[in-house]
Amino acid sequence: MVKLGILDYAQIDEGSSARKALQDTIKLAQLAEILGYERFWMAEHHNVPAFASSSPELIMMRLADATERIRIGSGGVMIPHYSPYKVAENFRILEAFHPGRIDLGIGNTVGTAIVNRTLNENKQLNLGYEQSIVDLTKYLSDQVDESHRFSGITANPVISTVPQMWVLSTSIRSAKMAAKLGIGYTFGLFPLAGIDKLKIGIQAAEAYRKAFIPSSFMPEPKVSIAPFVVVAETNEQAEKYAESLDLWLLGTDNFGHLKEFPSVETARNYTYREEEKVIIQTNRIRMVVGDIESVTEQLNTLVRQFKADEVLLIPLMPGLEARKKAIELLAGAFIN
Repeated sequence: MVKLGILDYAQIDEGSSARKALQDTIKLAQLAEILGYERFWMAEHHNVPAFASSSPELIMMRLADATERIRIGSGGVMIPHYSPYKVAENFRILEAFHPGRIDLGIGNTVGTAIVNRTLNENKQLNLGYEQSIVDLTKYLSDQVDESHRFSGITANPVISTVPQMWVLSTSIRSAKMAAKLGIGYTFGLFPLAGIDKLKIGIQAAEAYRKAFIPSSFMPEPKVSIAPFVVVAETNEQAEKYAESLDLWLLGTDNFGHLKEFPSVETARNYTYREEEKVIIQTNRIRMVVGDIESVTEQLNTLVRQFKADEVLLIPLMPGLEARKKAIELLAGAFIN
C-alpha cells in the first residue's frame, strides 16, 4: 500500500490569525500521526500574508516535540537563499533531538524578486543548486575531505544518524541529480499547471530509479508525488472547497492580494475576469478534487503512472475542520 504524507502551509484562514494558524498546524500533525500518516512536512513561503510557514525548521521542532512517531520535514528548505553549512547544522540539531524522524526536503524556488533580493542581501557568492546539495550531504555525513573548499569544517553537533534527504522537483535533471546523490525524489504536481507535466514527471521518476545510487540518507530509491487534494464527503462539498483554492491560485499581486486564505463565500462573491476563468480551468490540472471514491481513483491512477512509493498530499482547503476531515477520509481509503 502506498504511504501518505502531508505538506502543510500553516495557512491563515479567513477570519483567523497567524498564531491560530500555527496551532492548527500542530493539531493537524497530531491527527495525521494518529491516523497513520508516514510524514508531515512544512512548506517555506516568504512575504505571503496568508501563510505563516516562513521558517519550516522552527515549526518542525515544535511539531516534532508535539508528536512521537510521524516523520517531520521541510517541503522544502529553499537552499539558494542559505548557507548549506547552516542548514546542515539546523537539521543535525533537529535530528539529535528526534533521531530517525527528521526529513530534509530541499527546493530551489527563489520566490519573488523582492524576496530574493532581501534574503540574499550582500551575498557575493551564489552556489549552484547541485553544489549546495552536494555540500549538504557532505556536512551531514562528515565527508568533508581535503578536496573540499572548506576542508576541516564540521557541522555540529556530530551525531550517529542522518535525516532523510529529498529533492522537491519538477524536472528530469533534478531527478537524475537526486539519484546520483542517493536521496529521495518528490515530483511536484502542484507548483505549475501544464499539460506536459504528467509526462515529464513519469519520465523523471523512471530516470531517477534507473540511476539511483544507495547512500546513508536513503538505501533504496523512493519516489513521491505531491498534488493539491480537495476531498470531502460529497463531490458537491469538495467542489465548494475547490473554489477557494481556485481563487487563491490566481496568485494576484504575487499572492499578496488576499491577506487570508479565502472562504468559499469570498470565492463565490469574487468577480472573475474571462482570463482568470481560463487560468482556473488550467489550474485544475494541479488539483485532485472530489468525494473520497473519486479522489481515491484519481490518486491510484497517479500512483500507478509514477510507480510512486508515497503521495505527499497538500490539503489546501478553507478551515481546519475541512482539512481534518479530508485527511481522515484519505486515511480510511489508503491506510486503514
